[in-house]
Amino acid sequence: MSRNEETGSRFAGFPKDSFRFLAELKANNNREWFTENKLRYETSLKLPAEDFAAALGEALDKLTGTPHKSKIFRIHRDVRFSKDKTPYNAHLHIGFMPIEGASDVGWYFGMYPRTVTLGAGVFALEKRRLTHFRDKLDGKDGDALRDMCEHLADAGFRLSEPELKRVPPPYPSDHPNGEYLRRKSLAAWSDCDDPKWLTGSQAVAKCLETFRTLKPLYDWLSDLD
Repeated sequence: MSRNEETGSRFAGFPKDSFRFLAELKANNNREWFTENKLRYETSLKLPAEDFAAALGEALDKLTGTPHKSKIFRIHRDVRFSKDKTPYNAHLHIGFMPIEGASDVGWYFGMYPRTVTLGAGVFALEKRRLTHFRDKLDGKDGDALRDMCEHLADAGFRLSEPELKRVPPPYPSDHPNGEYLRRKSLAAWSDCDDPKWLTGSQAVAKCLETFRTLKPLYDWLSDLD
């Protein structure tokens, strides 16, 4: 198997059955169906996901100059506190986090029956980094972040919603970066409704192309200490 020239990856793509498996799991989300299709899950999703995570993780190491660890989220749902008792996630989620430096900033991959979502950012800033986040927003760094996010939105990326309804004190309610001061997290996402490329040898390279566009946001959020 030849390596992809851009990424050096030997990952040849997810099997075409990966999307079919997720679609059928969504339509038959029960233990009986999953048990009958357990081997198919292993060969069409679980094992390819492990190879993909390793390959994309290596590519992110090169992109950022920082080693990463990956986490493949469980297909089994935790239904203890949920009204929805369906036992399985009809999607594949993988997170990539830097081993050194800011551990709350990461890269995210989501594979669904008909779509693929890629993102970067932070889900929850801990108290100290949230303070630094707001300090940076109250100046030229904040203006740079606002311009960066507006550019991403113009390019088709969607941003997570602010958690707060009002700008927190001591910042004025009409602060030019008020939308971002109302945040306790920030992530940008790209949704692809025709992800056939994920079943080919360009899978890692295509993901890396999106992550390269998101790298300025990743870098800004990483530099909060």
